[in-house]
Amino acid sequence: MKKKSLLVVLFLIVSCSTDDSEVNTNEASTLQPTENSSSNSSTDSSDTSTDSSDSSTGISNDISVLVEKFYYDSAVSVVVNGDNLVIYAKDLPDHKSAYYDLNNDLYEAYDEPDNPSFKLNPNDIAEQNIVMTIPRFPEKANNHESTPMGTMGVAVNSVSIFNQMAAPGDDILEELNTFDQYEGHPAPGGVYHYHIEPVWLTETLGEDAFIGLLLDGFPVYGPVEDGVRLTNDDLDVYHGHSHETTEFPNGIYHYHITDDLPWINGDGFYGTPGTITN
Repeated sequence: MKKKSLLVVLFLIVSCSTDDSEVNTNEASTLQPTENSSSNSSTDSSDTSTDSSDSSTGISNDISVLVEKFYYDSAVSVVVNGDNLVIYAKDLPDHKSAYYDLNNDLYEAYDEPDNPSFKLNPNDIAEQNIVMTIPRFPEKANNHESTPMGTMGVAVNSVSIFNQMAAPGDDILEELNTFDQYEGHPAPGGVYHYHIEPVWLTETLGEDAFIGLLLDGFPVYGPVEDGVRLTNDDLDVYHGHSHETTEFPNGIYHYHITDDLPWINGDGFYGTPGTITN
């Protein structure tokens, strides 16, 4: 796997810990995940701050249409609970990793010759009990909140999505050398996560595919849109923009993965975040 090109920036060193907010787990109806498929979203190089999702109807912003995209049935399920979606995730990647136990069928030693600097961090993948409650009809926030350290979203294969910050005492650019062959690694406590493009998903589902949901309810898509690989300059300060996608033909705000820092999210959530426990 090729490593992503990086912008040299300084980051505040803060710890990767899980938000302990309370969550409503009252289940109204369960939608069973099915096999995921690639999803295209068309390029819009106009003002990336345009809020087409807010001007759309509530129906067009109903993210319950994405439930079936969470395909790894044994590790993630999604419940529609009124105006919320509740995601239950075990945070177990469905791809091989050098961080699985040696006896696990998904264990595979790191074998990428293009990164001779790779080194295992001291953590192992461990099953989690993540419960993330997010708005079913996400809207632009009046006051934008920073993303938390720890899980700020969940990918379609149950894996946690983290922001661009490093563990205490580490440099995020140095941490890149601890990412396994599919660009993830576990935090203390065994929370496996992606800081950057989850290449297992973009290679399997497509580089333009829906990848997961952040805590504010807005979707994350891969780095390609309408055949064009996006850069940070194509996106707003939160690392997204608003327009139509395959799943939302009337338009919705969504984040995009890019090759360079900050990778998945920029200056916090575009919408109002829900709650998460683990």
